Amino acid sequence: MSDGADQEGLGEIDKAAILLISLGETDAAEVLKHMGPKEVQMIGEAMAQLNNVPQTRVESVVGDFMGLVSDQTGIGINNDIYIRSMLNQALGEEKAKTLLDRILMSTNTSGLDTLRWMEPRQITEIIRYEHPQIQAVVVAYLEPDAAAGVLGFFDDKQRLDILMRVAALDRIQPQALQELNDILERQFAGASGASSATLGGVKSAADIMNFIESGIEAELMEGIKESDEHLAGSISDLMFVFDNLMDVEDPAIQSILREVSTDVLVVALKGADVSLQEKIFRNMSKRAAELLRDDLEAKGPVRVSEVEEAQKEVLTVARRLADEGEIVLGGGGEAMV
Repeated sequence: MSDGADQEGLGEIDKAAILLISLGETDAAEVLKHMGPKEVQMIGEAMAQLNNVPQTRVESVVGDFMGLVSDQTGIGINNDIYIRSMLNQALGEEKAKTLLDRILMSTNTSGLDTLRWMEPRQITEIIRYEHPQIQAVVVAYLEPDAAAGVLGFFDDKQRLDILMRVAALDRIQPQALQELNDILERQFAGASGASSATLGGVKSAADIMNFIESGIEAELMEGIKESDEHLAGSISDLMFVFDNLMDVEDPAIQSILREVSTDVLVVALKGADVSLQEKIFRNMSKRAAELLRDDLEAKGPVRVSEVEEAQKEVLTVARRLADEGEIVLGGGGEAMV
């Protein structure tokens, strides 16, 4: 089942999928319009996997939803205050602030929001000939994995320039955000007005680096180090790499392992230190650990690129669980939630 499973084994994503199917195609489509790309993808996948859901379970999900709605008062009144309070409690102030900037300014950034639904190659073609600072703002606004995909289509020099600009970003002033919207709206829908927003920064650059292909990542880091050694160190400190799994608590490791296939794990561990391998074994059942050891011993030589790809896949799962608040990752001496 999906993440956030309750005592009945039904996850929050599965509940949302069941509820939307119960609403019907038209109403479900209206609800999905208000969600981001990742939420739509996750719920869509869950809907596709539903099969023969008992009527009692459907009634239970709808009942839970109605109970939740009935507990909410003043809907539509001081929504900004309500959203801010709710997210601060759920996510913590720092993470909530980043998300709030996007939620509360979204009505004025239709051009940027449209980009978030596009493929990295399409986004690259739209911004390729814009000023590097505009390219940096767009990259900073995207989710880290999409931003990494976009950077992959630029050459080495441009990629380095954009990432360093992302790291230097802090708050985007209304005029700059409006200018960006004006540019994007030549291809998309119009909008007026803009709010300042927190985008970019060293943490954003580190998040993007986490998703960049290993070979390109090494070149980028070397280029940043040559230009600004202190910045390179700051980015490196905030990055979460495969070896950092040693710093992750055992319950979190177990959550990660539940979502990683054995085939991927075997390849990923081929390039891991013995101490990390042992940590993984300790967080599995005795039988599963024995089977994994046997698979590792039986596995022949594996290309470094395949190991790196498998490790990235494991880290993608780890970061997703961290972003969803399911686990806490410890990397570079700093907690990531």
